Amino acid sequence: MAATQTEKLISQGWQFRLLPGSPQAAAHPEATRWHAATVPGTVHTDLHAAKLIPDPYAGAPEAALQWIGLADWEYRTQFDAPSQALGQPRSELLFEGLDTFAEVSLNGQPLLSADNAFRSWRVPVQGRLRARGNELRIVFRSPIAKLLPRVQAMPLKLAGNYPSPYGDEPPDAMTANFVRKPGYHYGWDWGPRYVTAGISKPVRLQSWSTLRLTDLQLRQDHVDADAAELLALATADVLRPGSYQLRLWQTAPDGRRSLAAQQAASLQAGEQRLTLPLHIDQPARWFPNGYGAQPLYRFELEVMDGARSISHLSQRTGLRRIELRREPDAQGRSFHFLVNGIPVFAKGANTIPFDMFQPRVSPAQLRRVLQSARDANMNMLRIWGGGYYESEAFFDLADELGLLVWQDFMFGGGMQPAYDPAFRANVIAEAREQVRRLRHHPSLALWCGNNEEEVAWKYWGQGQALKDADPAFAEQVWQGYRQLFGSELRQLVAEEGGGIAYWASSPGDDLAELANTPASGDMHYWEVWGNPAHPVGKYLSITPRFMSEYGLQAWPVQRTVDAFATRGEQGLATPVIEAHQKFMAGRGNERLLKYVNDEFGEPRDFADFVYKSQAMQAEGIQLAALHHRASRPFTMGSLYWQLNDVWPGASWSSIDWLGRWKALHFHARRFFAPVAVAALRDGEGEGNTRLSLLNDRPQLRHGELRLRVMALDGRVLRDERRPVELPPLSATLLARYADADLLGQADPARTVAVFDLQVDGEPASRSIVYFLPAKALAWSEPGLQATLRPEGSGYALALTSTALARAVWVDFGDLDVELSDNAITLLPGEPLRLTLTSRASLKALRQALRLRSFSGAAR
Repeated sequence: MAATQTEKLISQGWQFRLLPGSPQAAAHPEATRWHAATVPGTVHTDLHAAKLIPDPYAGAPEAALQWIGLADWEYRTQFDAPSQALGQPRSELLFEGLDTFAEVSLNGQPLLSADNAFRSWRVPVQGRLRARGNELRIVFRSPIAKLLPRVQAMPLKLAGNYPSPYGDEPPDAMTANFVRKPGYHYGWDWGPRYVTAGISKPVRLQSWSTLRLTDLQLRQDHVDADAAELLALATADVLRPGSYQLRLWQTAPDGRRSLAAQQAASLQAGEQRLTLPLHIDQPARWFPNGYGAQPLYRFELEVMDGARSISHLSQRTGLRRIELRREPDAQGRSFHFLVNGIPVFAKGANTIPFDMFQPRVSPAQLRRVLQSARDANMNMLRIWGGGYYESEAFFDLADELGLLVWQDFMFGGGMQPAYDPAFRANVIAEAREQVRRLRHHPSLALWCGNNEEEVAWKYWGQGQALKDADPAFAEQVWQGYRQLFGSELRQLVAEEGGGIAYWASSPGDDLAELANTPASGDMHYWEVWGNPAHPVGKYLSITPRFMSEYGLQAWPVQRTVDAFATRGEQGLATPVIEAHQKFMAGRGNERLLKYVNDEFGEPRDFADFVYKSQAMQAEGIQLAALHHRASRPFTMGSLYWQLNDVWPGASWSSIDWLGRWKALHFHARRFFAPVAVAALRDGEGEGNTRLSLLNDRPQLRHGELRLRVMALDGRVLRDERRPVELPPLSATLLARYADADLLGQADPARTVAVFDLQVDGEPASRSIVYFLPAKALAWSEPGLQATLRPEGSGYALALTSTALARAVWVDFGDLDVELSDNAITLLPGEPLRLTLTSRASLKALRQALRLRSFSGAAR
């Protein structure tokens, strides 16, 4: 910090209490006393730390904790002002995040009334500070209690998302749509309802004289292999007009620092705009994962008053050109991203919040999940609109790992009161702040207005119901929607976004008449799993331009289930399990059991249900993702729902809340591999298999394809090899087979077709065709054998089987183990070697090792 600027983090000495006079005070008198608080934090985590409530994730405490969201809460602390701050002409308190309706006072005087959890709040306090003992108080009003009278007074209500089953607000008057607060706090079909409050981000006292740089953008006007033309755009809050020197420093990806540009500036008092052009020869360009490296530059703008540095700001960015390409063709319009001129097939998943209580999400937790995304060959994540705008730590990791980000604005569903100018103005202020905060990240690929609001209005009956009740009000609601999502946010992104494209709603066609259509735009496909719950094979009949949501549910691994439910509490319909199964209001296991039964048959017990749910999820999503990839270039994206979890429970994730991979994530690493083979059997009629070779590399690849038709016991009925050529950035349809072409006279209940692709420099790829559901095959005991030995700093696990072993799961019980692979199918007699790391001893690992496969009993 320059000598003319000081900053104090106000993070110590915070206390909280249930505001006396709240209706909940009589039932919870212990909460009305002052208790220690953590800032940043939430009231739920503070209550838990004070031992006033149980762990919100363990067991089934959710219903008994709904009073927290109906109560008002008060936070307080005292702080001393730095001596430098008292003499500065400008001091401001910066509240980076207040959730949500917050009344702030300083030394007994009102300071701020906040109403948006997605905005920061900066308030001048010069002349109001004491040298010692400044008292800061913040009262958080219940968003439900505050908004419910207004919503109930509406003659016609706006459609919400998930009605509360707990009676804290009536199902016909949901309040979440009317507040700028994370929508998932009100409950979703993968997480609990905890309507929290609190100081969600840091509080700082900032003081300065002369001037302060408030914003820095490195606008990338042109980037190619030969040169990059940038424009540094900065904003300064000038207190003392005068002549200053601007210096822009550049630190290249190799660490070399140089003075990139400098100029004199005569600045007037008030907000001033500063510009410095910058040219870079032969820039090190940033590419998504799988297409090149992720070099990052750092730029620092410094304002000099003579020989003294008085303010500076820095940004880290990557140099790249990114476009959303939409070209008309005979079917409609394309939808794909170009990075540095390369058409990128987007492979990845949707992210939801990483915890119900955002402040406790750690950088280590983010790194584990995002590194796992890269490890699974993903190159894009979609940040869903019902949570919160992700942290700098998230985007820094995305930049480093080459993960493009599709960023929704924070609208998760239902319909907002966008007909209200004050509501729209609040949203635009929020959006402007977030676009400016995130625009320097090379990973940022798209801004999207909302999640599923357009299709809900057009196709789910919301719009029609309102039109039938009051056509004039319905038109007012829709025109407010169009103004916010069709015009105002689009204009803001065009002005502030640095060239990043805007998309009105997902799924949609940018406000075209039809939405969620395969011909144009992006799609969400939930007729598998959702309604009407088609079989998984239906994925093969839907060929979209860009699939931005589709999914199948599964339970997390047994060890994660054990973290919130005792073995005695586990069962398909036990209270604790139903409390952690949010789909269909706790009855989601009925739907999950349908899909498990369709492929694998009835589970023996809950542990078998957990295992089979993961195998079903992994194989089903694999079918869809490979179909999308094989449909390139018509289809150019496959983002499954969802990557991560908000708490431990049943969900569509491939990584659970504790960071453990489900079977799906191991499969994703294989089906998203840059070079892969896809043998996709459509079981309708007699059955047909479409064989495609997939190459996401920008270079031509040569390899060998092997086809074996074999019995489950290992007898080889057919064995063919052929050289193959894989053009760059392509999906090549190599052959189509009727079942009889592969089986001949073999028994479909005892036979599989195995396609193996070997390409130099790429992991081997395999695709196995089964001719009947797994439950209908004539399995025999697979004869699984495992040998575990020390190797280097870890261990090596050798696996073999005497018959085909499907969906093999390697498990070490309660021991922490990182496996190089899992959720594997073993061919008879084929050895497989895995590596693993663990702090456990060899003896403990051998004792704990369990192998499970569908074709044999657990052992």
